[in-house]
Amino acid sequence: MAHVPCSFIWYELMTPDLDAAKAFYDAVVGWRIDGPGEQPGDDFYRMIMRADGGATGGALRLSPEMIAEGAHPAWVPYLHAADIDAKIAAILADGGRQLSERMDIAEGSFAMVTDPQGIPFYLMQPSPPEDRPDAGSTSYDRTMPQHVSWNELVTPDLGAAKDFYARHFGFEFNRSMPMGELGDYCFIDQNGVDIGAALQALPDWPRKGWTLYIRVADIDHAAAAVTAGGGQVLRGPNEVPGGDWTLIGTDPLGAGFALVGAREG
Repeated sequence: MAHVPCSFIWYELMTPDLDAAKAFYDAVVGWRIDGPGEQPGDDFYRMIMRADGGATGGALRLSPEMIAEGAHPAWVPYLHAADIDAKIAAILADGGRQLSERMDIAEGSFAMVTDPQGIPFYLMQPSPPEDRPDAGSTSYDRTMPQHVSWNELVTPDLGAAKDFYARHFGFEFNRSMPMGELGDYCFIDQNGVDIGAALQALPDWPRKGWTLYIRVADIDHAAAAVTAGGGQVLRGPNEVPGGDWTLIGTDPLGAGFALVGAREG
């Protein structure tokens, strides 16, 4: 990948029940998460497929052993690394931690790390197909349904986090929006495009980390599907600048997620 317009190149749902996750997100988002028997090893990892035939990410089954070691249901982003070993070393030198060993698969090399504030994410050095050496990720798209549309970081140290992601991933923070007691909402600019934002966590906030906003065609239809599917709507739908509406929720297995979309009704 000679040019990476956005560092977010893949998204992973970690969940203890792949069938339950499939039923929930297929109904809420319109995805087709691979079902039992659809691919080798799908009792462990399944692809999250869109209606256009592309993949937004994957779903990883958390085993009892993983949960015993501290893993929990969550959505985690993958950030691009041109040289994964050099990037791991640089992050460790900057106060981050490595949570998993480097793994090599046909699609590339990856490892889970944290930033210095303890927020986990994956690094990935992709290996494009030989017949498409310039192939890039289609997981993130600002406007198209069934893609992740926004990447939001809630961090215990906003200043340090901004410095870290600017150093290691080229993020720029050129604009911010005051949000009262929540402080500044600092937009993440990469290659001249806003791809997300970062904000300071308040002391009593239970959830810190990356929140991934999945775009849906109709926010009210999706909100109803969240409730019908056993999930919880924690906040929203709320209108945001630009005319979209957002929703923050948890799925039936406990993974936090967010939705963004138009109000069609």
